[in-house]
Amino acid sequence: MNEKSKVIVLSCDSYEEERIYTLLKRGLKELGGVGALINKEEKILLKPNLLKKAEVEKAVITHPVVVGAFARILREEGYENIVLADSCGHGTTKQVIQGTGMDTYLEKYQIPAIDYTKGVHVENPDGVQAKEFILPKELLEADCVISLSKMKTHALERITGAVKNSYGFIYGKNKAIGHTKYPSADSFARMLIDLNQYVKPRLYILDGITAMEGNGPGSGDPTVMNVILMSTDPVALDSVFARLVYLKPEMVPTNYHGEKMGLGNCKESNIEVVVVKENSQISVERDDGNEEQKNNKITVAKKQCENADISADENQSDINISCNIIPMEALIEQYGNPHFNVDRTKVRSNIWTKLAKALNIFQKKPYIEPDKCIHCGICVNSCPVPGKAVDFRNGKNHPPVYDYKKCIRCFCCQEMCPKKAIKVK
Repeated sequence: MNEKSKVIVLSCDSYEEERIYTLLKRGLKELGGVGALINKEEKILLKPNLLKKAEVEKAVITHPVVVGAFARILREEGYENIVLADSCGHGTTKQVIQGTGMDTYLEKYQIPAIDYTKGVHVENPDGVQAKEFILPKELLEADCVISLSKMKTHALERITGAVKNSYGFIYGKNKAIGHTKYPSADSFARMLIDLNQYVKPRLYILDGITAMEGNGPGSGDPTVMNVILMSTDPVALDSVFARLVYLKPEMVPTNYHGEKMGLGNCKESNIEVVVVKENSQISVERDDGNEEQKNNKITVAKKQCENADISADENQSDINISCNIIPMEALIEQYGNPHFNVDRTKVRSNIWTKLAKALNIFQKKPYIEPDKCIHCGICVNSCPVPGKAVDFRNGKNHPPVYDYKKCIRCFCCQEMCPKKAIKVK
């Protein structure tokens, strides 16, 4: 892609509904307006990250307020035909959202949460990696898909954001089968690019006010990032995400292959960043202990305020919003987190690493912490490998045991463990 991709960064330090609603509205305006993205007559499917049932504060799923605020915007703009669905890792859409507050928002705005009922085989002859998919009937009936993802780490792909969220388009158990068909980080990433190019989500929104670091995407630790990212280009969005956590974007397979395969832009020179924030936030700076640097930052912030496109939302006149195009370096300085716990290990490619991979040695692998394991068997059920790479080999009174000769390192077991008992080393 030669044209610059625009990534909107909404600066927000809480899940207060009115603030998120107002910032999202302005972010949409910066992308041309919701009317330019979606036609009123279209059937819209909202696709949040609903990996599994979890407390909202654990940052496993897209925050209900983000989903609710976007749903509110659609309803106020006159969009009528809207549903919400995901192919969850464990449980159904209705089961996962129950009691989270997302169900309350959907009821308020009369948006049904639907459980996928049937998988449909579709051909993808233009795919680089995946020539076919099994997709939900209800997804194929939608005219427009909106991706509402969560900012998290991922054991296989390093991070999961806009591109990876689309794996929830695959129907049911075919998600597990996909891990056996595309077992490496690169083949899995190329499949995800093919999938995004087939479904063509119209807009990508990434909830990163509270993100997940460490043992993600299901068992990591919540951490504050105070941003929501928006773009029509998922690769550009994920590249900004990577930069904010001090991870080289090209080290993320979905970014690297996404740019090569034409899904979006990864290079900094091809991305325009627009920061949308409340005016009251402009003078707030980190106290780094250096008075001179602090004063310089405040001066820069004041100049940004003077040059910003400032407006008050028509429905919330007490919330003034400023928009600035800023360099990537400035974005990282203001919003980046160098201590974000994510895998930054460089992947080496030489004869020894290839041999180690062939022999299945010196590879990252999942392991179970026995004191945390409750012997529920979810990891066993999640394993997509025929004959199971993890199983109750010593009986159900003991934790499951891995057969690393069978293990394909898809880390489905680690994703789905409800007790954070499975780690990767």
